[in-house]
Amino acid sequence: MDSEHIMTVMLSEIVSKNAQEQAQEPAFILHDSAVSLAISWLQYDRSSSLLALKLAELSLAQGAVVAVLLADGPLSHIAFLACEKAGLIALGLSPRAGQQEFCHLMQHAQASAIITHEQHDGISSQQRCDWLAAQKIIPVIFPEAFSDIRVMLEAADSALAEPQTLDDLHPLRLRDPQQMFLINSTSGTTGLPKCVIQNQSRWFYFHSLVLETAELGHDDVIMSLLPAAVGFGLWTSHFTPAIMGASTVLLPKFDVEETLDAIEKHGVTVLAAVSTQFIMLLNSPSFSQRDFSSLRILYTGGERVPYERAKAFEDQTAAKVLQFYGSNETGALSCTTIHDSQEKRLTTAGRPIPAMQLQLLDNDGNDVTSTGFGQPICKGPALSLGYYRDDRANQSLYHDNGAIKTGDLAQIDDEGYLSVCGRQGDFIIRGGKNISGPAVEEACLLHPSIQQAAVVAMADEIFGERVCLFAVLHDGSQLTLAMLLKFLADNGCSKENFPERLELLTQLPQSSGGKVSKAELKKILDALLSNEALSIE
Repeated sequence: MDSEHIMTVMLSEIVSKNAQEQAQEPAFILHDSAVSLAISWLQYDRSSSLLALKLAELSLAQGAVVAVLLADGPLSHIAFLACEKAGLIALGLSPRAGQQEFCHLMQHAQASAIITHEQHDGISSQQRCDWLAAQKIIPVIFPEAFSDIRVMLEAADSALAEPQTLDDLHPLRLRDPQQMFLINSTSGTTGLPKCVIQNQSRWFYFHSLVLETAELGHDDVIMSLLPAAVGFGLWTSHFTPAIMGASTVLLPKFDVEETLDAIEKHGVTVLAAVSTQFIMLLNSPSFSQRDFSSLRILYTGGERVPYERAKAFEDQTAAKVLQFYGSNETGALSCTTIHDSQEKRLTTAGRPIPAMQLQLLDNDGNDVTSTGFGQPICKGPALSLGYYRDDRANQSLYHDNGAIKTGDLAQIDDEGYLSVCGRQGDFIIRGGKNISGPAVEEACLLHPSIQQAAVVAMADEIFGERVCLFAVLHDGSQLTLAMLLKFLADNGCSKENFPERLELLTQLPQSSGGKVSKAELKKILDALLSNEALSIE
């Protein structure tokens, strides 16, 4: 389909067209160690139609919000498409959302129903009902029979054996790609997440950008390691593969060895993963023995991409590492492409996208796009529709000219490439000097014992803040702060990037969007400092 036509249709129409033209080709491949399950385009279309019909039986108002809390895999995509067909708005909940986040989002979005498993992540649907009842939220819980992929496929095959049109099956379906079809949330790395309004037009536009960054097509096999509802997951597993009619490989839960197995078994050509995930793959003892001959592209992002780790991935797989810079709220502001040099692809966030009208503003709101360092703001076709039912948050999100603020700090070099220096909150202000948390993390990741690293600010009476590094070590490794500082000094790292405290963890806490949760790390640090203060007293 050409991009002009895509802008006038809904995704459900594209999936139905795929079901007619390539009925038995796989839309999704659910991979696990026991067995891989292929879901054809026809099964995807029919099962989402059956679920839409079941949703209609709930007699919810058109445009009502229905939460989707399902394990990673094809079911979430089927549920999103079913909501679209039934004229309902999906609320995409991360399968890793905890009780507080779950209740907050359900209440804020005023969800009327929830599609979930009888048991999910060790928590029963009855427990979730009890949590919601305590908050005076009493939605309809959808039947378990339709949250099991095999049961759903069998029921859909028998119930919808004869072809029918979308209008015949779902007369109330959503029809305008510029209107809200789904609500997802911010990643919640620094507090309770906000609800972001998604329309389909922005993701159709995003797909056109994807085609500009790499030569993707119908024959590609895409593997997305992201939750379906997050922005990165929406384009890599819900929109772009469907528009191209390409297959998507999914896991029921991210696992390093299962991911590597799936790449080999299914001939994955395009992998999508946040930086933390691809670093975990690279750290696998079996990585160097794996067959990556099919893999040609890794799309990454979500966090600053560490140069040495990205270069190692390219050197060992021959795949090119690409990224879009942006956020759930902004969409893409800039991107790298297969035509950029390795240095530019791995050390910058690429060139700004002209249609997104990017500007850099200093602290006084002056435009410093061509001369300096500032906060990126943008407006254009990739933008979300802002925050749902949150006027105060929207006032902070939007600039006076209608552009959306990013909360990052960046600069543009003489060749027009944008570099992201970090989040405004990722700077530790030590004695009046701004220290970039990501820069410290990248320097420390060069140490052979460190598998993952994250920096947070530590309160200090003299300097205001100091640098605390949380690290996960490789199995069998040992590390002290003194050993790390000697390594950094011996390797010529700037002293301003030296951590002043080292805390070792077995794993770094993650937000529901898969990023490292610095809010949780700050809580851990505050608890440690509080205990130390008590012991001194």
